[in-house]
Amino acid sequence: MLRRNFLSGSFALAIAASRRGLAGSNQAPKSILEYGARPDGKTLNTNAIQRAVDDAYQAGGGTVHVPSGTFLTGRIDLRSRVTLYLDEGCTLRGSTSLNDYDAGDGGGEGRQRHLIFAHDTEGVTLAGPGRIDGQGKNFWEPSGKTPIPADEQWADFSSRVLSPKKSGRPSPMLYFVNCRQLRIEDVRIENSSGWTLHALNCDDLNIKGIAIKNPVVGPNTDGIDMTGCQNVLVSNCSVETGDDAVCLKSENPYGPEPRLTKNVVVTNCHLTTCCNGFKLGTSSEGGFENITFSNSVIYNDEVELKARVISGIALEVVDGGWIDGVVVSGIQMQRTRTPIFIRLGNRKRSHDNPKQGIRGVSMDNVQASEAVLASSITGLPGMEVQDVTLSNIHVGSVLPSRPEWVGRTVPEKEAAYPEAKMFGMLPASGLYVRHARDLRLNNVEFTAPAGEARPTIIFDDVIGARVTGLKSAPISGGMPLVQVIHSEDVHLSEVSPSTSTLPENPSASTTTV
Repeated sequence: MLRRNFLSGSFALAIAASRRGLAGSNQAPKSILEYGARPDGKTLNTNAIQRAVDDAYQAGGGTVHVPSGTFLTGRIDLRSRVTLYLDEGCTLRGSTSLNDYDAGDGGGEGRQRHLIFAHDTEGVTLAGPGRIDGQGKNFWEPSGKTPIPADEQWADFSSRVLSPKKSGRPSPMLYFVNCRQLRIEDVRIENSSGWTLHALNCDDLNIKGIAIKNPVVGPNTDGIDMTGCQNVLVSNCSVETGDDAVCLKSENPYGPEPRLTKNVVVTNCHLTTCCNGFKLGTSSEGGFENITFSNSVIYNDEVELKARVISGIALEVVDGGWIDGVVVSGIQMQRTRTPIFIRLGNRKRSHDNPKQGIRGVSMDNVQASEAVLASSITGLPGMEVQDVTLSNIHVGSVLPSRPEWVGRTVPEKEAAYPEAKMFGMLPASGLYVRHARDLRLNNVEFTAPAGEARPTIIFDDVIGARVTGLKSAPISGGMPLVQVIHSEDVHLSEVSPSTSTLPENPSASTTTV
């Protein structure tokens, strides 16, 4: 009777979750209590949980059920066709001892320490309303870095005050390598000591309804990282962390060639951090194609500048790879330091890719309030960012201008780490574009505090730009609204207030309407 009542509640959901991910499995769910696990938060339950997972796998697949209570554990290796279901009121609490995260199997990065690990699996599911707590603060120590002056907080990060202990830490906390039909649903994941959830070279990945909550001071505590993954849906997720919230990468520690990151949709999420909200890069040895980011919120509360998102949307290729086909739409940002950062650099080239660069980027309906740094689109001489369209963009900035920012020379920084603050304060208040080709701006608006003396937009070494429907507050001190430098085939129409341009190259061609 008691067993029937148990199955009639949340345990029945575990069966449903298991059967969604399994090919006809009728195995009864296995409770970790049957294997000797104790929910007292003190007993190490690694072996009990692992035996339950292995038994389910040996039986052809099934669900391992973690009931209400706090279960201390080290590393758990998931197996094919197994669902790990965390019940309401359940907490899987990571051990504070590194010895409890043995390397296990899996080569390359799999030899690192992780709380949950899966390698070469099919049909793995991690689900349920329960919680995973990595107890990350036990693996950090003060970094000893010199504080940045108060008036330069816009270039600082809250997470730089701490660093990982020299003895090491479990990271990524949840790591999935070469997995197929991987589902992660509804779980709450907290206090990671490093990267929180990393999927590497995975196919048919569905991450739905999860909540990640790490301290903003947590060093390198990325939320969701996906490297070389294809056919991915990330939806209805909440990420609050101290490093990149959602980050796509292209590299391969398991082989010589990076795998294409392709067919990825991230939608209906809310993201907050002191680093980047939605990011492609920094690792960019291979390609990114068919990427969509939509209907999401990137925000900060009223916190100091160093605790705010550095880039809402960051698209970066600096390692010889490429971006071809990115659509961003329906994004609301609040207190994000830099709304848009697109960077093509030349940091390293590990592979001789026939396809390189950034092209085919479309952003529509992006609204950003209380911004601090100008957005930018920058390539290098002879390496232009190509075919970028920005439509229905509204950005409101709040940081008053300084005289020394007007007319600044912007360094190239060809091999520098890509970050929105890398050039310092830009000589444009709204958008700075350099080394770009075939750019379209449609219905864009930039506002700034009274007294802003910088041009709203600067085009420098731009070939082919069409600006239709630009709105901006007036510029103080005689600088133009749009400044055109060493560029050609730049055309403006429907610009308010009336604008002038400064073509500094005799061959530059500019039309102002």
